[in-house]
Amino acid sequence: MDLYPAVDLQDGAAVRLVQGDFGRRHDYGDPVELARRYAAAGAPWIHVVDLDAARTGEARNRDTVLAIAAAVDVPVQAGGGVRSMPQAAALLEAGVARVVVGTAAMRDPAFLAEVSARYPGRVAVGLDHRRGGAEVAVAGWESGVGVSLDEAVARLAQVELAALVVTSIERDGMLAGPDLAGLGHVLARSRHPVVASGGVSSAADLRALAGLVADGRRLEGAIVGKALVDGVLGIEEAVAACAASA
Repeated sequence: MDLYPAVDLQDGAAVRLVQGDFGRRHDYGDPVELARRYAAAGAPWIHVVDLDAARTGEARNRDTVLAIAAAVDVPVQAGGGVRSMPQAAALLEAGVARVVVGTAAMRDPAFLAEVSARYPGRVAVGLDHRRGGAEVAVAGWESGVGVSLDEAVARLAQVELAALVVTSIERDGMLAGPDLAGLGHVLARSRHPVVASGGVSSAADLRALAGLVADGRRLEGAIVGKALVDGVLGIEEAVAACAASA
């Protein structure tokens, strides 16, 4: 299982939100330097989210995303506001290894099919959910689409994707532990690789994720944000914990 340290962007700065609440923001300085530190310490991926774009669809932090991709020697996975082919191309043809499509995956399936076909193996879908998977949220988690996590996974079954990035919104930024049961549920019902997000607070949490098996399948990766940026969990320790199932 790979570690994906998260670098969330708002107004050009590295930030963390609590449960996706734009009113509960903590600032962490230069996002490019943060990404460099993660890569230098052994992270195999960097996960970048343009929070402004996720909310509005306008790629206000694209230059910063591309600066991160240029500054590190590991692949960058980037999401937030990727809702059209030009937006996807602007990232994938300028240094980003993989894009995560969220809102458009639920609202514009034709676009998702087109972009995944044009960039095979380089498109993931973000499934951010509330209430144990009762509803998938979009537009920076400010709207619902009336679709459950199970329904979303079923809709995506025939689309060629690099991964599903599954986030429990209630756990995001709370350091309350990952949703092992929910992630196992997705693993058992999807044929796609699954990347977990939300709630990781310790190496023990990562070892639990690395050891999770459902229907003979394991997680492809785990995204960690607050625990790393707050220093609760060291990057080297996190990388080692992710390798626990190897």
